[in-house]
Amino acid sequence: MRIAIGSDERTHLTDLLIAELRARPRGGSSWPAGGRRPGGDWPLVSAKEGESVAEGAVDEGIICCWTGTGAALAANKVPAVRAALCHDAETSRGARV
Repeated sequence: MRIAIGSDERTHLTDLLIAELRARPRGGSSWPAGGRRPGGDWPLVSAKEGESVAEGAVDEGIICCWTGTGAALAANKVPAVRAALCHDAETSRGARV
């Protein structure tokens, strides 16, 4: 599975997330990291993340943002994208199609 990572800033959390995804085995239900490094203008990062998913360049995207609200709004402006604010794994599972 190809996952793009985007963030409004590079933090210890984003570095840990990328390291965790890269450490997972490839194939099956694995999640190797792909896409962008954290940093940049959050509306642009979120929109580019959504475009990557909509165009099929990646299977899923994870956007890290201070509140998450603005990032989800920006990503949801991309046609065919459904972004959700998730604080835990159960919410994330429920937000998927």
